Amino acid sequence: MKSPHKVIYCYLIILYKLSSCHIYYKYIPFRLTVLVNYFLLLNVGEIMWKKLESLTSKIYEKARKRKGEHRIALLIDGPNMLRKEFNIDLDKIREVLSEFGDIVIGRVYLNQYASDKLIEAVINQGFEPKISAGDVDVEMAVDATELVFNPNIDTIAYVTRDADFLPAIRKAKERGKKVIVIGAEPGFSTALQNIADYVIKIGEEFQLDREKLEKKKKNKFLKVEEKQKDKEETENREEP
Repeated sequence: MKSPHKVIYCYLIILYKLSSCHIYYKYIPFRLTVLVNYFLLLNVGEIMWKKLESLTSKIYEKARKRKGEHRIALLIDGPNMLRKEFNIDLDKIREVLSEFGDIVIGRVYLNQYASDKLIEAVINQGFEPKISAGDVDVEMAVDATELVFNPNIDTIAYVTRDADFLPAIRKAKERGKKVIVIGAEPGFSTALQNIADYVIKIGEEFQLDREKLEKKKKNKFLKVEEKQKDKEETENREEP
């Protein structure tokens, strides 16, 4: 799409050249009219171009949202949700949220007592672990409030049962952000469910398949064992 500035400029150059011909030279008002028209059309063209850009941007944004392409910040309350009784699979949470849009930020908040095994599992699943020496809820709420002012995020998803995040959620909704809350029973705050735009309750479909996980670990171990065996056989063949 050509810039209106270029079109207007070419048009006015032609007029100005015509005004330079000896035929029109004596008609000074004509030349003045051309110059006045140039500046008027240039300003009008600039205003129209800005309005067109703004309109195009709004149409694209609406179309993007209709397709479900929200930009999501996913915040997971580790001590509250990553418990043995819930047995949550983070990959399945990501899969469900992908129906709403793209997960731009994925954080798991953990306390200082989190095991190295848990931290490693969080990293392996593509999430950013945030270890807090103090109150995990406070750090998560502070981050959530900061995300409210992030123009690249339009949806904030909380994985928690805790009502402590109500003030941060209210602030997000005031700023036009969508809020998704993913929780589990027992202890899933009713107030939290009522304030959210979308509520997802965790059931069996979100749980880790322990049998599948153990099989995966076993296969990994066997592959390592086979590689070690092949290496030893190669070394033995190379010996004189």
